[in-house]
Amino acid sequence: MAKSLATVGILSIGDMGLGIAKLLIANKYRVITNVSDRSQDTHRRARSASVELVPTDAALVEQADYILSIVPPRDAFSIASRIEAASRSAQRQQSKPLYFLDLNAISPATSKTIAARFSSTPTIRLLDGGIIGGPPKLTDPSDAATCTYKPSIVVSGPHSLHEASEGGQHLAQLLNMKHISAEIGPASGLKMCFAAMSKGFTAIAIESFTTAERMGVLPELQAHLAEYNPSAGASAARGLVGMPPKAYRWVAEMEEIARTMEEFGGFRSRRSGGDGDAVEDGERGGGNKKSEEGRGGDLFRGVSDVYRFVADETRLGQEKTESRQRGMTAEDVAALCAEAMIDH
Repeated sequence: MAKSLATVGILSIGDMGLGIAKLLIANKYRVITNVSDRSQDTHRRARSASVELVPTDAALVEQADYILSIVPPRDAFSIASRIEAASRSAQRQQSKPLYFLDLNAISPATSKTIAARFSSTPTIRLLDGGIIGGPPKLTDPSDAATCTYKPSIVVSGPHSLHEASEGGQHLAQLLNMKHISAEIGPASGLKMCFAAMSKGFTAIAIESFTTAERMGVLPELQAHLAEYNPSAGASAARGLVGMPPKAYRWVAEMEEIARTMEEFGGFRSRRSGGDGDAVEDGERGGGNKKSEEGRGGDLFRGVSDVYRFVADETRLGQEKTESRQRGMTAEDVAALCAEAMIDH
């Protein structure tokens, strides 16, 4: 058997992690994961892709040259903490750095919190990152030449994969990776800004299509979109159909976007004027109500609530990417959301 180019640990083997694992394995990388605390579905998913299972985080740290963290945003810090803790007990060659790529949908502030977690662990080199797009696609998982699509992976931080001796430059090129800054934060911030537009629009489509369904005018809405705004209609349909298995992940992601818009975009709630003094619309020539302009954080916390409703209160929340049953059309998504609203 040919020697692997390098060993890459992936936490965890979800839809995106599985796609990246298949791409790496097709290109002669060894891929390992620790799924000891995951479901049997995750175990089967990993084995089906020839991902090697290791029993502990310490074993993962000992064997990996790189670790890619690709988990729901709510789990990003805990995964980083697990790896930092494991590195203290792992039997690893001290002169050989471990590259930890945090590729989760988190705010720059959360990324900096993770960086602080690793600050006393010099053998771990952190890259802040984000994945823009869907999982890689191979028509034949055993043939690297059959890859028809790769997402964009943006990274930032003081370290670069091009410094890594274990095929870092090749890995960066294979994963369509671009290093955009020497600071921690810009890569995750770019991911947040992109996701705000794409997933924000899907949340608008959920509310619009559900409301139209409850009013009995969904066919008319779709017809008008097709005639007067076909690109929006097509984007809405794609977003609605692809969203159900991911809605639970997007709840926390929208909270991270809200934090990004507040802390880095300056879109804080202006109900208290930013300094504790109420700002009245009358001061701007409006009425007597407090202004609600500029509430970027409130906007995306509302979007988070939309996805929480889908994940927790509709049958769509039970969907899994590999075994879809419902929500395969925009009409069915709207019908199921409308049905849940009746009982809401």
